[in-house]
Amino acid sequence: MANETDRIGQNGLEVGNGEEHKSGTTFREMGISAPVLRALEEMGFEEPSPIQLASIPLIRAGRDLIGQAQTGTGKTAAFGIPIVEGLDHRSHKVQALVLTPTRELAIQVAEEITRIGRYAGVKVVPIYGGQSYDRQIRALEHGSQVAIGTPGRVLDHIRRGTLNLSAVKVLVLDEADEMLDMGFIEDVEEILNNVPAERQTLLFSATVPDPVARLARRYLNNPEHINISPERVTVPQIDQIYYEVREHEKVDALSRILDMEGAERTIIFCRTKKRVDELTEALQARGYGAEALHGDLNQVQRNRVMKRFREGGSEILVATDVAARGLDIENVTHVINYDLPQDSETYVHRIGRTGRAGRSGTAISLIHPREFRQLRQMERILRIRLQRRPLPTPEDVAEKQREILKNRLAEEVERGVLPEYQELVMELAQSYDSVDIAAAALRLMNEKGREAEAENPYGDTGAEPGMVRLFLNMGRADRVTPSDIVRGLAEGSGISGSVIGLIDIYDRFTFVEMPKAAAQKVLASLESIAIRGRSVNMEPARPRS
Repeated sequence: MANETDRIGQNGLEVGNGEEHKSGTTFREMGISAPVLRALEEMGFEEPSPIQLASIPLIRAGRDLIGQAQTGTGKTAAFGIPIVEGLDHRSHKVQALVLTPTRELAIQVAEEITRIGRYAGVKVVPIYGGQSYDRQIRALEHGSQVAIGTPGRVLDHIRRGTLNLSAVKVLVLDEADEMLDMGFIEDVEEILNNVPAERQTLLFSATVPDPVARLARRYLNNPEHINISPERVTVPQIDQIYYEVREHEKVDALSRILDMEGAERTIIFCRTKKRVDELTEALQARGYGAEALHGDLNQVQRNRVMKRFREGGSEILVATDVAARGLDIENVTHVINYDLPQDSETYVHRIGRTGRAGRSGTAISLIHPREFRQLRQMERILRIRLQRRPLPTPEDVAEKQREILKNRLAEEVERGVLPEYQELVMELAQSYDSVDIAAAALRLMNEKGREAEAENPYGDTGAEPGMVRLFLNMGRADRVTPSDIVRGLAEGSGISGSVIGLIDIYDRFTFVEMPKAAAQKVLASLESIAIRGRSVNMEPARPRS
């Protein structure tokens, strides 16, 4: 992605080149405070995007700015981080105002700045049409330091006297070209005239047509002009797919997708190190050979993980973006965005891990409904279109397993059948149809499997002989202890606590071993079982990989 900073901007606007303001290449090197760094880490911002790298030092230095960048490049954080850093937290007056063309964008920007300022005690209020005035007035009266709104509703509050802008130090015009296209020019100018003249003005826009340039010349003071040109995907061999998935469904949905895709070597990207660890544990609990890769691993651990993945000892690598940088791994069949990246450039880098050296590859993204706007903007920036697919059902997965069995039988035939089996089939073929013989052989194989299942209906759960290993959806994060588990299961199902065996507690889940008869009672009594006052879900565990 090119980062261009010119002396003369579009339409003859006089701008500076900003070289003297450049500083560190990480958020920490930029001098971002500890509370904001903590929030950014939780949000998955491991390093600045190009627009953030170029803009944040200039904004923190007090310069007016024209940031020419598409939505989806991380520009909200480009102005949101310095806004949070520059607030006087002792004051409860509105010190920063962000104008957006739509209420959807106002809500999105408000949510992001709220997350950035989570540990800094920042109060944010979105102001837009379609929501009660009373709710917005109450939020303003209780002391909001950052207001984000659409021009029409902001102007209404100014005229009512419910929005006092006398303490505003920073004014942001977000998606300025869209605001002007929607006919907000007069409202925007009236708002600008109600904000103190001694302020910092930041204008972000995908394009800078003449009306935007005129507005900038009139209201910005010697602005710096940053132009971020997005990369374009040049990976035609990659199938790009997305599934609509809600947060609580993600792990189950991912498991079905992995089973349907038959992925041989997969990299799954998560937003944060914590998400990587949680997902890796959840996949391992379901029997997948998954390994975690993030910045908390030392070099020896990292090398060990990579060696296993390259050699096929593990089939799935769950990683953060920074940890995966520079990986050169052949034959990666699938890349999965468990979390959508913060900018389009990161998306390009992620999916480029598959489909290398002329091979085909598959890139899959799990999209929450509230991320559709971000997805569409990314598609527009990169000039691509992801194919939407419905989540596979359990029936789809079963059909896929049937297809796999058919292919395995075909491969076995291609390998050549042992003579003693051929002789047996030839003898039977004198009395029976060969198709019936093959079908009977498959039924016999399945009946043997069912007999084994009847003897042990839970299959191989990875437990000690004679025991069943159950998966429980509570862990250390829920402050659950072994005594909590024993008491809850015993009281809720009527089993004796003394029969419960090994208990392994992880961050988000727990494994519990018990005899088969006890497991049957527990699974039949789930509606009656509560641990630490919460209902629980338990199911037979997958075998350890």
